[in-house]
Amino acid sequence: MMLVPKHPRSLRARLTLIAAGLAACLLIPIAVVLNVLVRHAVAEGIWNESLDTASRVAASVRDGSLTNPVATGGNGIDLVEVVSSDGRVIASSAGADGVHRLSPLHPAADGDVTQTTSCAPHGRDCLYVTVVRVFPGPGSDFVYAGRAAPAVLTSPLGLPSLLLLALMLAALSGWAAWKTAGRVLRPVEAIRSELAGISGKNPGSRVPEPPGDDEIARLARTANDALARLDTSIQRQRQFAADASHELLTPICGIRAQLESARLHPEDTPEAVLAALRDTERLEAIVSDLLLLARIPTVPETAREEVDLSHLVVAEVDRRPGRLPTQLHETPGVIIWGMRRHLARVVANLLDNAERHALTGVSVCVERAGDEAVLCVRNDGGCIPEADQERIFERFYRTDAARSRSRGGTGLGLAIAREVVEAHGGSIRVENVEDGVRFVLRLPLAPDQPDGPPEPGGQNARPDGRTAGTRRPRGEDTQS
Repeated sequence: MMLVPKHPRSLRARLTLIAAGLAACLLIPIAVVLNVLVRHAVAEGIWNESLDTASRVAASVRDGSLTNPVATGGNGIDLVEVVSSDGRVIASSAGADGVHRLSPLHPAADGDVTQTTSCAPHGRDCLYVTVVRVFPGPGSDFVYAGRAAPAVLTSPLGLPSLLLLALMLAALSGWAAWKTAGRVLRPVEAIRSELAGISGKNPGSRVPEPPGDDEIARLARTANDALARLDTSIQRQRQFAADASHELLTPICGIRAQLESARLHPEDTPEAVLAALRDTERLEAIVSDLLLLARIPTVPETAREEVDLSHLVVAEVDRRPGRLPTQLHETPGVIIWGMRRHLARVVANLLDNAERHALTGVSVCVERAGDEAVLCVRNDGGCIPEADQERIFERFYRTDAARSRSRGGTGLGLAIAREVVEAHGGSIRVENVEDGVRFVLRLPLAPDQPDGPPEPGGQNARPDGRTAGTRRPRGEDTQS
């Protein structure tokens, strides 16, 4: 049975397991290596000390100053024996009394020193012994110096103790990781709890933002930015639903009133039918515009084609009945990539808006600017307040609702224009000029379109070879 789940759901638990696992993987090899190094260092120290003691005693034998018992020097080497070539113990230290022989080995004929480990038959009580030849050649005495193996070399608990210590340190690392992860992830849990409580009833709620500029603080700020955008979108959707309901209810109420009037007053039926048809046309226009707004984001890329913006504008200007004179300045060959029908609707909406607000005339200009196609539609009506220059692109927004309805329109023309332009990767804005209001539309040119000067014929060349000029002229156009 596994004590730890294979895939813990908690990130805190996973971080703890990772930290403890990494610590164990690091500390266990360190414990093994440390055990080997310590044993080697202790054994090397014993060999060196026993060699020094044996060499010092051999020197005392050679100069005749050997004493019995042999002085050990106090460096931990307490077992010393001087043995003759026939195996007889000549002298020994106090610690070696009662020991028959420290070791039966002695250096080879061509060597002066040998080191060995002598253990009892049961494998314990080992002695580390160094043997030194006193005189060169055969018949020499030998000095044996050594000591019992220390506990660090003989204890069976050495390596297990180090491994246990390594596991304890790994567990401590896991505990520290658990506490640290809990402290670090506490803001995340607060963010999660706040997000879990956000619903359509309280879209204005925000998650707590921890201080600093770390990843969690940036996450909280990003979440709040997303919630703010979502809140704005919800508010706009609600406002749009209310506005759409109101806009749809008005013609429906008108149709109902006309039908009831025709039922009560049969002699007024023709006029009531005409009025009901007008309201029906308005209702149909609103529904059509709403459907178009819903379809714009879903148009596939394969439905787009190369569109000559100049031809499109010229065709739309020529098609209009011309309530007001329209001056047209267009550069031929301004090719863009998009939906012809949707772009024609944008041009028509801009011209409708210009004619609806113009006093004496409308001016239209099509040109290239770098890698963009630019369409400007100007009217000489009143300026738009700066506070309304963005709001006029909202759905059903009217600066003067009563006058706008009396002049026709669904209140969606500029909203449709912006949706279409942004779906084509462009932008549209309105700006006040000296002699009126100008709408500026920018769209990216189709690939491989030249950015240089216009084709022969000049900026005022019409697609059919004629010169673009003023329709029903009333004075010169001042827009460049």
